Amino acid sequence: MYRCFFKRLIDIILSLCGIIVFSPIMLMVAIAIKLDSPGPIFFKQKRIGLHKKYFNIFKFRSMPVKIPPDVPTHQLGDVSSCLSKFQKFIRKSSIDELPQLFNILSSKMSIIGPRPALWNQYDLIEERDKYGANDIKPGLTGWAQINGRDELEISEKACYDGEYVEKMGFLFDVKCFIGTIVTVLKKDGVVEGGTESLESENEEAKTLF
Repeated sequence: MYRCFFKRLIDIILSLCGIIVFSPIMLMVAIAIKLDSPGPIFFKQKRIGLHKKYFNIFKFRSMPVKIPPDVPTHQLGDVSSCLSKFQKFIRKSSIDELPQLFNILSSKMSIIGPRPALWNQYDLIEERDKYGANDIKPGLTGWAQINGRDELEISEKACYDGEYVEKMGFLFDVKCFIGTIVTVLKKDGVVEGGTESLESENEEAKTLF
């Protein structure tokens, strides 16, 4: 019952509340992005959703537009030298992820679930197939994100995603939610240009404003 109904109901309530509560912050971030560097406020990325169907994920642009599209940052080397202080801040604090509340409201994502893989992360997609992690909605945050985030190798992340599939339920989602808040406040596990592949930023910038 939880997986089929209540999880979606919670997603709708929390995403709506999040959009309302964070709307002033999102407005300020949008203005700051325009003032900070040339380019669009938002960008979208082609990601893997439920049952490996493609969808576009939305984020605040947190990189210069000169960064090559469809290339994960862990393959670009030291990208931190290319980022402004503001871009580093919104990436480190995960503020750039806030527009995904609209992805959740539209039912493409969930609050809690495996982070959506990039369309060309074939190794990660294949690993997740072993655990059935491609057959649930991807999430804004998940079990892997509070157990290492960027520091985890692909095989480890897929294993954590599989563990989430097995344990998914209200209490476990609450545990992931609270764990995410702690992780974000501590800014744990964020490594620019490191081993991170699942949440690596492949910039596919597209002007929306």
